Amino acid sequence: MDANGTISSPDDSRLGQFLIEQGHITEKELSRLERMRQGQADGGSLASLLLNLGMMSERELARCLAELTRLPLTTAEQYPLSPPLDMALSYRFLKEHHLLPLRQEPDALVLAMVDPRDDFAVRAMAMMCRQPVRLQVGVNSEITAAIERLYGEGQSKMGDILSAVQQEEETEESIAQLKDMASEAPVIRLVNLIIQKAVDLRASDIHVEPFENLLKIRYRIDGVLQESEAPPVNMTPAILSRIKIMARLNIAERRLPQDGRIELKIQGMELDIRVSTVPTMHGESLVMRLLNRESVVLDFDALGFAEDTKARLRQVLKIPHGMLMVTGPTGSGKTTTLYTALNQLNTTERKLITVEDPVEYQLEGVNQIQIKPSIGLSFASALRSIVRQDPDVIMVGEMRDLETARICVQSALTGHLVLSTLHTNDAASSVTRLLEMGVEDYLLTSTLNAVIGQRLVRVLCPHCKESYPPLPELVRELKLAPLAAGEPIRLFRPVGCAHCAGTGYHGRLAIQELLTMNDDIRKLVLSHADAGKIQEAAIRHGMRTMYGDGLHKALQGITHVEEVIRVTQEA
Repeated sequence: MDANGTISSPDDSRLGQFLIEQGHITEKELSRLERMRQGQADGGSLASLLLNLGMMSERELARCLAELTRLPLTTAEQYPLSPPLDMALSYRFLKEHHLLPLRQEPDALVLAMVDPRDDFAVRAMAMMCRQPVRLQVGVNSEITAAIERLYGEGQSKMGDILSAVQQEEETEESIAQLKDMASEAPVIRLVNLIIQKAVDLRASDIHVEPFENLLKIRYRIDGVLQESEAPPVNMTPAILSRIKIMARLNIAERRLPQDGRIELKIQGMELDIRVSTVPTMHGESLVMRLLNRESVVLDFDALGFAEDTKARLRQVLKIPHGMLMVTGPTGSGKTTTLYTALNQLNTTERKLITVEDPVEYQLEGVNQIQIKPSIGLSFASALRSIVRQDPDVIMVGEMRDLETARICVQSALTGHLVLSTLHTNDAASSVTRLLEMGVEDYLLTSTLNAVIGQRLVRVLCPHCKESYPPLPELVRELKLAPLAAGEPIRLFRPVGCAHCAGTGYHGRLAIQELLTMNDDIRKLVLSHADAGKIQEAAIRHGMRTMYGDGLHKALQGITHVEEVIRVTQEA
């Protein structure tokens, strides 16, 4: 690097030869790339062509450029949490030249760049900062995400709104003042921005959590919580009041939990937002669950059902009476699976009635009842009424108590098909849970058709996932050889790119197990056998466990094996 902070940069021919030596491209491919560059109006660069054509991953290219230029490779942990320079930098310039200031050292400014051979950008930064520049090589998607976070439009909007609100004089709280604060433009824009960001990030939940000296905003993306920039703690009452007003909740009530609902249209999408508040030590903790009605696909293939499991489930749904249970923890997709089964059963020849809390998706042709405990409309009381409505199929949102369970069993005995959910670790535990609740064993064996156990795993990003041969010890420990059926065993792992915001994952799907009742399992139920023996009998009769289904999906490159272990280790 010279006095102006530039380096002796190799041209694209040196990069091409280096990539050939490393085995990333061939001479023929390099010649074809050169012809494509000459045909472009702006010439382009070899690095950008390699990325655009998918011939190299961003991380591989960054590693090669770092080796070629003998510069350090920046890791994601090295990106700053706040802008390291006091001066204002052009967002457009940073995006155009793919560079980001990392830190200011006594003798130089440290920059991360996708292509450190961009002499113009290096000289411009050195002149603007009036000090030498030290370079590091960064991954394109990581630099882009950091630029957006530190200098982008979302950050500037948040800053403008926060400054506007912070200029408001602090006054003593009262209900009237809270309403006024919540109705002011800066607070309205801030809440809208929080919801808009959740949509952009594909978040399923927004957590607004007040603590003693800070307010936390967190988004659940693909089942994992991620923290975001948050407003100052003195804005907590205004933000909470604004959301409660939108959800038609009582803003004066802060001692008791409340539930509400917001219907919004964002970017042409119909959003149904469920709002829940609970009192905590430092104020109300508020959670918004986002349901995009248009993005829900009620299809067993989209949910991740394996072909054999799907075929067996369709046979179960052809039985005109009995019970089908779906089990799993909160947020494991149980309701979506039930709705998909309902969608399969929803024909003009059948009458379908549901009892739910809350009604999550509205299905045409299905009579859906929202329970209201405050006026005495519980699961049990609603069920007692709807059996006189001559239904063919009844869906109960959740079996919460013995009374509800008994009415479901009686309905199944009298010729109805009953669908419901239960909170247990696996399918076999559902049978023992119903017995523990007080359902008679002879009634259970007569009515229970099948139980689906499921979890949600994150799906590997198709743009950046990479395959690798697992260690022999791992193959033996996970017993992967029988699942591979003689094929070479390869697993896939997350990498991170612009498409998945650097996480390596994009979306989720279910891993399932389907326990169907047979004579052996009925005998075990009548003898009150434990869940382990029931599961062993189900496996002997062809049930694939959730863990086994997850390993199959890991071998197919759909998810990561660590993700399967994470969600099934309690099961």
